[in-house]
Amino acid sequence: MATFKALAPEDKKNTRSFLNQLIDVIQEDISSSVSRRKYQVFVTGGVGPGVTSSLFQTVYDQDFTLQTSNPIFDITFGLAPPDVLTDGIADTLKQSEDTYGKFSYPSSSLMMREKTDIYGQFAQTLLGNRKSLFNLPVDATFSSTQSTTSIDAALFIAFKRLFARDQIKRETFAMRFYQSASFVSRTGNGAAIEEAITGSMADSLGIQNLYRTTPSGSAIFTDIGSSDSKYFDVGGQYGYIVNAARTSEAVGLMYYDSGIAVFDIEKIISGSQFASGTISAMNSLGKTDLGGKGTETAAKAKFVPDLLCSGSIDDVIDHFCYSRFGNSSLTAITFQNVTNINSSLIFCRARPDDFNYSSNPTYVETTGNEIGKLTIYDPSLSDESQEPFTYVTTIGLYDNTERLVAVAKLSRPVEKNPGRDLTFRVRLDF
Repeated sequence: MATFKALAPEDKKNTRSFLNQLIDVIQEDISSSVSRRKYQVFVTGGVGPGVTSSLFQTVYDQDFTLQTSNPIFDITFGLAPPDVLTDGIADTLKQSEDTYGKFSYPSSSLMMREKTDIYGQFAQTLLGNRKSLFNLPVDATFSSTQSTTSIDAALFIAFKRLFARDQIKRETFAMRFYQSASFVSRTGNGAAIEEAITGSMADSLGIQNLYRTTPSGSAIFTDIGSSDSKYFDVGGQYGYIVNAARTSEAVGLMYYDSGIAVFDIEKIISGSQFASGTISAMNSLGKTDLGGKGTETAAKAKFVPDLLCSGSIDDVIDHFCYSRFGNSSLTAITFQNVTNINSSLIFCRARPDDFNYSSNPTYVETTGNEIGKLTIYDPSLSDESQEPFTYVTTIGLYDNTERLVAVAKLSRPVEKNPGRDLTFRVRLDF
């Protein structure tokens, strides 16, 4: 009546499988302030009302105040530190360095140390050294000896574990992005002028005959071809993100295991486009007009480097999310994730003479003159012809100390008798 049976090593097999899930992020989720959460932890003081800003923002799949909302990714940007990249944006702007290695910047800039620290934090995580630089090849040969160019201003998109899972699948990532922001057209001083805008500003520029156009220069950035050349670093395996229209142009890096995309801002946008708008500033109003009349950036402010340096991190992220990703129901970002499923297959065999009796005390008579007689039998057969049988409903797996560690339930009872040799396959996924 034994109901236990030891498993042999050949009864256990380990396998690995993969599950893919398609992820689509629409433009409205990124552009809307309702589904984009800010964490205003940076605070200035001493001059005017001061400036508050986040160090990053989180994009949700719906209104982030709802309990059913899910965070999709974090977005931020950073600048290469002056002590890491010579003649970079931050290095050119710096004014001095104290004995502790702390850099000072002009009052017209904002959060420069935070921007360089963010770059260093991602470099530490993905490259293993905060003083390392993210690099891109100069063309699509992508060989190990290919000369590279350093990413000075980087846009970081870090996908949440819920959506990236164990990794992002190669050659499935694509992002729709507007390289030229929306702009206003006006006539002034007898000439037609086109100006990109970052906020709501018109009267301060003396604009006449104003009208606004939509963002232009839509481009698709994808990791197509990354399976041909695979690279590895501290952050795991990575590949190059290229411009789909010119696959010889690398514009960023995709770290598949970490679920982080790193873009070269100077390659994915038209950095020379004139920029104007209201941004945060350290003055009596707490605001200033970038590129506005009477300012030091009047009629000459550019996205790179003026907006990146003068705006707060929130100002820059707001611009990217609203003006660069669009605000319709089209797909902005898409990819497939990978979930690694490790399985233990355990084959539980019931030979003809195994498990034909039940350990249930009511299975046989225990009193009277018919002790040991089966209580479940076929009345049409003689007692001598009766064969024991059971119905298998549950399989329990025990460790070496006979402690129950797993239970498998059958979808329906299966009859077991001396004429049947059964094998049940139990699968444990983890």
